[in-house]
Amino acid sequence: MTQRAPIALTMGDPAGIGPEILLKAYAAREALNLPPFYVIADVAFLKRYALELGLAIEIKRAEPQEATEIFASALPVRSLGVCVEAVVGEADQTNARSVILSIEEAVRDVVSTQARALVTNPIAKSVLYAAGFPHPGHTEFLAACAKRHYGEAFRAVMMLWAEELAVVPLTIHIPFSAVPQQLSQALIIETGEIVARDLQKYFKISNPRLAFSGLNPHAGEDGAMGREEIDVLKPAIVALSAKGIRASGPYPADTLFHAAARENYDVALCPTHDQALIPIKTLAFDRGVNVTLGLPFVRTSPDHGTAFNIAGQNKADPKSLIEALRLADRMTS
Repeated sequence: MTQRAPIALTMGDPAGIGPEILLKAYAAREALNLPPFYVIADVAFLKRYALELGLAIEIKRAEPQEATEIFASALPVRSLGVCVEAVVGEADQTNARSVILSIEEAVRDVVSTQARALVTNPIAKSVLYAAGFPHPGHTEFLAACAKRHYGEAFRAVMMLWAEELAVVPLTIHIPFSAVPQQLSQALIIETGEIVARDLQKYFKISNPRLAFSGLNPHAGEDGAMGREEIDVLKPAIVALSAKGIRASGPYPADTLFHAAARENYDVALCPTHDQALIPIKTLAFDRGVNVTLGLPFVRTSPDHGTAFNIAGQNKADPKSLIEALRLADRMTS
């Protein structure tokens, strides 16, 4: 039987909680039956970090093809080739080079099939911006990396997933005042098509049910509280339905997320960032997973940031990273 490729895990910002949660996840590998993974990082840095946390973990330099074999006895680390000297808890742009390199190498491993999926640890965008990073965030950078390798553009879509709920924000990191201008029929249709396709491909849902929330209170109340539902959302939903996609709505956002309502759809698509993220973070704050749809490879991530304020204090909870590893495994099984 051919051995499956391992999962590639990036280092994330070394001054944040990424190193701590990856070490804790590895320490729990046997009890939780985690899939084999390797980390792209600085071996010496992780060894120091494990020692400071009091974790008795064997850490071994390894290539991707060796990772699965040694995973039971040692954490496999593909060397970055650069020395990491981060001060834990302190945001520092000098860490940017190693953070970016870890992501680039992980993408290269997935593209070359040395890894079957990519899981990314949290990065601090402000740190990367200070170092001249030109991309809005992780997702956009991964799309740029994919274009570099495959020679074509990919539209990346952010989905937040937990067993209780999956959500997609139609607009992401923009001011609320800019949402009506960005929320177009073309955006909604393209996003819906990508979500439906990847739910079929990776989540084995034969005919995904997409529920759209309105932008305005009461989904606009038939135009009395705004016309985006009438002029933009509804025509896009009709167009998706005409393509054979089970799209419905727009529904009032305040009644879309209770338990009975969630039985009627597989994913909720919301016009704004907070409409989507508030309910899933309320239901599954420490278990949510960030999934990037629309790329030519599987990418998941913990649904939290670098948490510099607790880094190195042995307080970080690895649950979201563990769920990200499990979901990456499920999506590539």
